[in-house]
Amino acid sequence: MALPLHMIQPAPAVAEPAPERLARSVGQVLVDSQVESVLEELDRDLVGLAPVKARIRDIAALLVIDKLRLNLGLTAQAPSLHMCFTGNPGTGKTTVAMRMAQILHRLGYVRKGHLVAVTRDDLVGQYIGHTAPKTREVLKKAMGGVLFIDEAYYLYRPENERDYGQEAIEILLQVMENQRDDLVVILAGYQDRMNTFFQSNPGMSSRIAHHLEFPDYSAEELQAIASKMLASQNYHLGDGGVQALERYLALRIAQPHFANARSVRNALDRARLRQASRLFADRDRELTAQDLTTIEPQDILASRVFQNDASLQ
Repeated sequence: MALPLHMIQPAPAVAEPAPERLARSVGQVLVDSQVESVLEELDRDLVGLAPVKARIRDIAALLVIDKLRLNLGLTAQAPSLHMCFTGNPGTGKTTVAMRMAQILHRLGYVRKGHLVAVTRDDLVGQYIGHTAPKTREVLKKAMGGVLFIDEAYYLYRPENERDYGQEAIEILLQVMENQRDDLVVILAGYQDRMNTFFQSNPGMSSRIAHHLEFPDYSAEELQAIASKMLASQNYHLGDGGVQALERYLALRIAQPHFANARSVRNALDRARLRQASRLFADRDRELTAQDLTTIEPQDILASRVFQNDASLQ
């Protein structure tokens, strides 16, 4: 799913750490930076993703220890923080990238902590002389934060000799190496395609320090995600709604183009639309808060996913 260039997440307001002392313990760094709250939000707000969360904590631990080393005057090369997120659509890659930007900002590894999310179209031009200024403009917006490139493998199209993606890659490589203390780049996409991309671009592969694989959600995790989504909009499932959603997910997961949490969100949006149409049809009925907040089983079972489901016949 294309992510627009204007999807720029501003850095959250963070209290400045006390300037009068240098932290000497992990606990002090966590208190001063408030990084622990970001990690707690990651655990609380994102369902599943245990290996991803563990890796993010490992990276945060490395940065905290490096900060303590710096406070003691122990010289060390700044760690390479460019990353690759692989996984299917809807597995939380963009959300985790936002949290990563917050962690990097709070620990002082980037100046602003904002996220700029782009795709190939935001970087690559369509004629000679167009790509370089487009790419540099994106990099200018991202400086001091994190640049998230979704479906990054589309930057390289060897089958098209007139493609200008290689020019964008070369500019990115230069900036990733020379300005890595002011910009972190996260490449994202399907794992097999990213592997092919790295094989064709060894220079890019050598600059990526951290590879995080995002697993698909289980049916149980998708149910939990649906509950969170509904609760955030003051909705809930009525009697039999949980079972209807279970049946929906069992069928939808097996169909093409399933996009994990993204598909769940789309399904709930359509269920809300059916609920609204159902309530709208009964114009003289006085509606209660319960009516307006309940997604009934029929609002889910009316989905086209069930058209060939023998259990409904």
